[in-house]
Amino acid sequence: MIWLCDLDGTLVDSTPVHDAAFRAALAETAPGLLGSFRYEHHAGASTDEVAAVLGLGTADARRLAGAKRRYYRAYVDAGRVEVFAGARGFLAALAAGGQPAYLVTSGSRGSVERVLAACSLGGWFRGVLTGDDVPVSKPDPAFYRRACERWGIGPDEAVAVEDSVHGVASAVGAGLTTFQVNAAERAPGAVHLGGLNDLIALVETGARP
Repeated sequence: MIWLCDLDGTLVDSTPVHDAAFRAALAETAPGLLGSFRYEHHAGASTDEVAAVLGLGTADARRLAGAKRRYYRAYVDAGRVEVFAGARGFLAALAAGGQPAYLVTSGSRGSVERVLAACSLGGWFRGVLTGDDVPVSKPDPAFYRRACERWGIGPDEAVAVEDSVHGVASAVGAGLTTFQVNAAERAPGAVHLGGLNDLIALVETGARP
């Protein structure tokens, strides 16, 4: 089995950090939107997609995206992003069982590489697809379809691991069996689990989802 794993909110506890970075960026670039902003409504989407949903014009969207990435990367460098319990054990179980893991994330490549380095996770993945590599964002199924095409993977060969409604919608829409972990809101079409520790036994026994 091949595993396509999301990063933010799935393997690393970055949701509060993204929220803080968006709020700092909005305060700097579009303070009128700050009071109504709820990051949980956008989790799993790219920064550019969030800016579009917020109704910002091209110039303001560019300013917001740049500020958000700047704040987020500074927070990552300050050690504010932590690895979820079970993440390393899960990835180690995949490696021990000869089950390849790929990373499929809406984050920008620069931010993703920063998180992987800061959290010592980069060595676990055979390939990484970021929001910079795909012209659409989750929840569009084209995001996961592009991942499968890039690595020559059929939907029946792989499963996805996601946390957000946006991420699950993208993976399920691409025809992938999808596990949802660390979820604040259950997403339709996913196999719902509490956390990554729940996946380790499945991987170690070789059970097929």
